[in-house]
Formats: sequence, C-alpha cells, structure tokens
Amino acid sequence: MQKNFLSILAVAAISSSLFIACNNEAASDKETKMEDTAKMEEPKMDEEPGVMVGGAKMVASKDIVDNAAGSADHTTLVAAVKAAGLVETLKSAGPFTVFAPTNEAFNKLPAGTVDNLLKPENKAALTGILTYHVVAGAFKSTDLKDGQKVATVQGEELTIGYKDGKWTVTDAKGAVANITIADVISSNGVTYVIDAVLMPKK
Repeated sequence: MQKNFLSILAVAAISSSLFIACNNEAASDKETKMEDTAKMEEPKMDEEPGVMVGGAKMVASKDIVDNAAGSADHTTLVAAVKAAGLVETLKSAGPFTVFAPTNEAFNKLPAGTVDNLLKPENKAALTGILTYHVVAGAFKSTDLKDGQKVATVQGEELTIGYKDGKWTVTDAKGAVANITIADVISSNGVTYVIDAVLMPKK
C-alpha cells in the first residue's frame, strides 16, 4: 500500500514538473512572438531612392527647384533662378529637362559676369541665359542620341553629344559642357548636372 502511495506521489510530481515546464516554454514562445511582432511593427526608415548631388539626395518626390536648393554645388544657379523670377515656372507641372551648371561652372565665366547678371536691370538677359538651359519635356539619357538637337525654352537649340561613354551639350556658340551627373529625376522633370554655362547667340 505504501509503495503504491509513493508511486502515485512520484507520478504526480513528474506530471507537475512537466506541466510547469510546458507553461514556461509556452510563455517563452509567447514572449518571443510578441518581440518578433514588435520588430515587424517598427516603422521603416525613409528609403526613397535618389541621386546624390552636391552632398544631398535628389528624390523624385521633390520638384526641380526644391532638389536643386539642397545641392551645395548649385547655390549660384538657385540664386540666379530666384533673381530671374523663374522659381514658380520651374516648380510647375512641366515637365522640364534642365541642364544645371555647378557653382564651378559659373566661376569659369569672366570676373564680374555673375554679379552683373544678378542685377535687377539685367533680369531679361539672365532669364534668357537660364531658359536656354531648359527644354520642354522630360528627357532621360535613354531618350537622347549623339548629334540630337533639342529646342530650349529660350528658343535656340542645344546639341547633345555622346562619345566614349560620356554625354556633352554644345551651345549655339560652339562651347561644350560635359554632363557630370545624368538622370536626376524630380517630380516635374529631369536634371543633368553640367560643368559649364551654356550661352545663346542672342
């Protein structure tokens, strides 16, 4: 009788241990699942793709002006666009293709040229030069061809060149600008970074 009683106690103890172990494992599993769920529910960081220009990422959700304003290499261009009163135009639906000279490109012009163009009395001349860098329509590099002529908003044409894997733009006076960064996509068009300022005949 005593042996039977001890056997029952032993079985009860084992059963109790198994029950506690199972509960602990279930609780552990539940905690793990809750942690996994919490990880899954963590908000994702903004990973919008874009192109780095002047130390900033140019993204398709911003318009041409807002993207250019973030580039440390295009402060002169942005100032010129503001002085010419073209901000609203270049923020409109477009679409536009813009050949954007860097600060270095503007620095290549004769001394005093930029300061002179930024004066209110020279707004018409400045507007003519800036609109000579703008083409109606969004042209990606896959849309361009060597020798292709594109009409600018200013009215005169630019000539696209392609050689040895490099794109160029030639202005009406025969000066050549290299495209250093292509296919910068904005919400209202495409921008190409160039290393020279393009000049129309007029």
